[in-house]
Amino acid sequence: MVSVEFAVNNKVYLATKISLFIKNYSRELRMEADIRRKEKMEKVMEFAERIKKVQRKAKAALRKI
Repeated sequence: MVSVEFAVNNKVYLATKISLFIKNYSRELRMEADIRRKEKMEKVMEFAERIKKVQRKAKAALRKI
């Protein structure tokens, strides 16, 4: 959820030509952590694979009905 909040607050909007964070706090938004760490990406890929398996099982079960 933090990544989503970061993306929304850091997006430059066409109407204002600045991000929400700059508008609200008059300074750039900085994150101390690296949101692109390899470990997180691996965990995301594991999660995505698990979801795909669940979807395949659910699809097969629905076909039997």
